[in-house]
Amino acid sequence: MIKKRIGDGAVLEQLGRLPGDCRYIYTMDDGHFRLTALQGTQMVNQVRANFSLGFLETWVLGQAYIAAGLLAGEVKGNDRIILGVQCGGPIKGFNVEAWACGAVRGGLADPPIVIDKPLESNDLNLLYGPGFLSITKIIEGSKEPFRGEIMMEYGDLAKDLAFYYQQSEQTPTVFDLSLKFDRQGRVMGAGGLFIQVLPGCPDQSIGRLEKLISGIPYLGKAVSEGTDLRDYVADVFGPLNPVFLQKAPAGFSCPCNRDNYLSHVRNLPKDEKDAIRAEGKYPLTVTCLNCGTDYSFSKEEIFGDET
Repeated sequence: MIKKRIGDGAVLEQLGRLPGDCRYIYTMDDGHFRLTALQGTQMVNQVRANFSLGFLETWVLGQAYIAAGLLAGEVKGNDRIILGVQCGGPIKGFNVEAWACGAVRGGLADPPIVIDKPLESNDLNLLYGPGFLSITKIIEGSKEPFRGEIMMEYGDLAKDLAFYYQQSEQTPTVFDLSLKFDRQGRVMGAGGLFIQVLPGCPDQSIGRLEKLISGIPYLGKAVSEGTDLRDYVADVFGPLNPVFLQKAPAGFSCPCNRDNYLSHVRNLPKDEKDAIRAEGKYPLTVTCLNCGTDYSFSKEEIFGDET
């Protein structure tokens, strides 16, 4: 993967002021809740740069990256998780993959997102339209991945993820996927929360959590102001006595590289290589759909001594 330059000076200055991207995991209320918090402003801005995204595409894919980074807190070792949406609206869908180590990659199904008129609110329901949300867990050593799918109920990624856990795992959850844009459409802060109700949780504890969530401060704004999420969690969820468990990296990363893509091109079926030769346009550029990296290859690299 090659990280493209973030060219906006205001964004670079902002990133220099903020804590680094990472993921925190807690238990709360004597083990009745599990909370995962992620700050990812650098990640979302790097994704935007690599894919050359506009405002709307950054909003949609940024939420997906934050969600996948949060979900990866549920797996371990070399395990990974894939968050997918296929829908009938202008968004069309996305696939985002995250590893337990904190690496996240993936892209929109068919960018750019084309809309007929400017958005009048922050409701993306019409842009998603009817569709399906899936979560696939790929566990190292398992013969088959575990995959669950639901029909989207809300056209809101955070609400539909909570609906997925309620339907597929009978686990009440809360998601907060928050991006703070400035007036020029720059991402100044990005973060997320994933709260799970654990087995045996009493109703009164759920009531206390609901009360706290009803008045929760705007997460993206807090991150944009330089608030570290450990301080945010302590301030917001202090009445539930959060107990810190672990900190892990989080960031945009893809294991693709030039050598692997060159090997793939060299091993294309004969008819496809003949088509490349006939077109005669060199260098041939191949783009990784998961990170937006372009790899270019000369005729000599592709065909070598082939006649």
